[in-house]
Amino acid sequence: MRRTALRAGAAAVAAGDASGNATAEAGAAVPGMQAAAPAAAPAAQPLRTEFSFELPRGYVDEAGAVHRDGTMRLATARDELIPLRDMRVQENPAYLSVVLLGRVITRLGSLPLVHDGVVENMFASDLAFLQDFYRQINAEGHTRAGVTCPHCEQPFEVELGGSRLGES
Repeated sequence: MRRTALRAGAAAVAAGDASGNATAEAGAAVPGMQAAAPAAAPAAQPLRTEFSFELPRGYVDEAGAVHRDGTMRLATARDELIPLRDMRVQENPAYLSVVLLGRVITRLGSLPLVHDGVVENMFASDLAFLQDFYRQINAEGHTRAGVTCPHCEQPFEVELGGSRLGES
């Protein structure tokens, strides 16, 4: 890799003064360069990483208690990659959503721990709900596209997301 030294004028511009503005000498050293006033940064909204949900039916634990309210966090790339190494997923790709949801559900009712064993014992309607919820929070609404019917010219939206969790 070839490295080049900064020219004296460019070095002064890169260095700037203590307030972050280019120094007057720097502006003079580089023709056409003017010291810019610092831009007021807009107040950034904090990134929301956890989302609450309520299951349609609820998970029934060993004691017969029903757990319906919970929290799911945003998935990371690691969350989507690690389950692919799981032997259950390798033998049956449909198991991917169970393992993945077991990683991203952070709370379910008063259960002390949520894992793939809990998810695999949920009712099918609750599993379908959680799969859809996962897609919604991780895609930020980018999985729908507006289209127009070629026959009646009515606009409508179509779902572009994959059929299983972890797919696009």
